[in-house]
Amino acid sequence: MEMLDRQQVLKDPLYGYIHIDDLVIKKLIDTNLFQRLRRIRQLSGVQMVFHGAEHSRFSHALGVYELAYRFLSVKELSASLDQRSQLLFKCSALLHDIGHGAYSHAFEDVFKVNHEHIGARMITNRYEIRDILTTIDKDFAKDVASILLKEGRFKLIESLISSQIDIDRLDYLERDAYFTGTAYGHIDLDRLMRVMHIKDGKIMYSLSGIHAIENYLISRYHMYWQVYYHPVARAHEVILEKIYLRVKDLCLNDFEFIADINPLKRLIVNPNDLDSFIQIDDFFINGLISSFTKSKDDILRTLSDDFLNRHIWKYVDDNEQNQAFINKIKSTYDPKQLKYFTAHKTVSNRAYQNDKADIGDQIDILLKDGSISTLEAESDIMNGLMLSGIKEDKKFFYRVL
Repeated sequence: MEMLDRQQVLKDPLYGYIHIDDLVIKKLIDTNLFQRLRRIRQLSGVQMVFHGAEHSRFSHALGVYELAYRFLSVKELSASLDQRSQLLFKCSALLHDIGHGAYSHAFEDVFKVNHEHIGARMITNRYEIRDILTTIDKDFAKDVASILLKEGRFKLIESLISSQIDIDRLDYLERDAYFTGTAYGHIDLDRLMRVMHIKDGKIMYSLSGIHAIENYLISRYHMYWQVYYHPVARAHEVILEKIYLRVKDLCLNDFEFIADINPLKRLIVNPNDLDSFIQIDDFFINGLISSFTKSKDDILRTLSDDFLNRHIWKYVDDNEQNQAFINKIKSTYDPKQLKYFTAHKTVSNRAYQNDKADIGDQIDILLKDGSISTLEAESDIMNGLMLSGIKEDKKFFYRVL
């Protein structure tokens, strides 16, 4: 496991520096596949509400890596992972979002692809990353992919990267709060690290850290409702989804596009076409949408103009009281317009759910006598929020004709 002759650092607005000691980490960052993440926004439609949210998956991935680097300073954690496992943790943290596509989740919903499965395939099937990882040993790439897929072979590392309190969430909440200018996402990271323990191969937290955990979970809850689920951001993403849907339908009907959409066509035919998927980033999609504003297809042209020029659609609560109004709106469209100019969308979230079936989805509390309790048993706040159930928001989005 070769180390750099001298530690390299990358300046970061959250952590001051991203620290790089391992040659393999430097080589992974320099790959075309990782650099591609510079061309994929972290927050998609949220930028239409919070204009500072221009940061990329690239900066987030580096941030998650840096948190892995810092978490290894916790003695109980570093003692629980041998040298290979520590590097496995850092590489998995760096590459956890390598499989994201253009504008992230909107693309996945329409084209039926999964960024975690694609990321795993990029790691094991593409020579660029695979050949770097196999310099550690022949199974290293396969093991990184296994962690991304949460196969349960490396439970401790998986829970560090994907759980109720994981380094992915810890970075994106703080980073998204910073770039959106909101106050909700601030987390006492140092305190969470200080109260973390490893017992029987599982992560748990000291009872004295309850307040830091409560703050983290409530901050996450507020970030979802005030930022990620902002109705204007959702309205903008609906337009993007409708563009994808229209392109997909036109491709299936052999429509002649002005621009080169062959990567999209190949992906429609074969969602497992990795080469085509890699070509499709935000830059690619933005160029296509710009060309679509001159399309002969009225619907595609209208949708593309709305997306590029922030013509945000209207929206109302999709509830029983508004059904007459919604039906009246829908009656003004012909069937084709109805498909592309309206959408029913629901989002839901809860502050904390202790799903024992999923790795790391229960937060365990280590008591002073060495026994183990649960967060909801020790925190009246979290117990109350769990009892309040899942908050749900149904919206009807529509384009005014």
